[in-house]
Amino acid sequence: MPHPQVLRDMALFVEVAKRRSFSQAALVLGMPVSSLSRRITVFETAIGLRLLDRTTRRLTLTTYGEAYFAQAMRLVDEAQQAYDDIMAEAKGPSGLLRIAVPSDLWVQQHLASIISDFANGNEHVRLQVGLGYGPVDLMEERYDLAIAVETPRETSLIVRKVVELENGVFGAPSYLEDWGRPMRPHDLTEHNVLVPGPPTNWAFTRGDQTGSVTVSGQIACNSPSLMRSFALAGHGLFSASLACVESDLANGVLEQVMTDWTLRPTPVYIVTTSRLLPAKVRSFIEFAVKRLTGSSEAEEMPRREAAR
Repeated sequence: MPHPQVLRDMALFVEVAKRRSFSQAALVLGMPVSSLSRRITVFETAIGLRLLDRTTRRLTLTTYGEAYFAQAMRLVDEAQQAYDDIMAEAKGPSGLLRIAVPSDLWVQQHLASIISDFANGNEHVRLQVGLGYGPVDLMEERYDLAIAVETPRETSLIVRKVVELENGVFGAPSYLEDWGRPMRPHDLTEHNVLVPGPPTNWAFTRGDQTGSVTVSGQIACNSPSLMRSFALAGHGLFSASLACVESDLANGVLEQVMTDWTLRPTPVYIVTTSRLLPAKVRSFIEFAVKRLTGSSEAEEMPRREAAR
């Protein structure tokens, strides 16, 4: 049976190896950098192998360190999951749950109620939600999971597809009265289109027909909620998921154009760094998936597909 200190040192080594940084690992672990460095040195001395190469600028794993890290991380994750499971049996999921959320308007609108309802049913879980406008480094930024509307490129991540959102092109009645209604993709070149930045390419399909057009406009904005506000004020057309503008369409403040042409749907993913998840993370994923799809399971994507 391993000595308890061996297991503790193994967990310390895994945290340092994950982050390739003593200072970042020490911050996560809540201990002084000097103490962490000393424990790792004692651990390397005890096993008689150097696991980390340290320089003033960088920290890398040795060949022995790489091999040990793969095994140690699995054991540490399994031990943490076993602890979380027994704690969850005693009092339910607990601890701080950090979730990264993209700027997509649909995700924000739906997740607000999902997170609120999850919090109401899990009093021992504290939630911290971070809004981002680009890819999130889960490990570097210490998030437990991310909601993503773009397929992550990092092949080591675990990616679960939850749902696909149907998209459309929308504008305010006042704008359409002044500028007219586009009927086909090429017509959009004569319109003000709200886009995130530089001219953007939109791809459409209609039956077996395809159409592609580069769109741009007077106002560029990387916030979907601001885009909607500009569209409501009559500044141009914008694309969004149908579910996102449901109430606007029902109230007549926005109208959909080119209804016979279909924009590529937007997939929504849940992303984690491991399949071995703490009870708080598993509980939230199951809760969110059930709310979004009516099912408790999400499709896990093959890694080569997730890397595209």
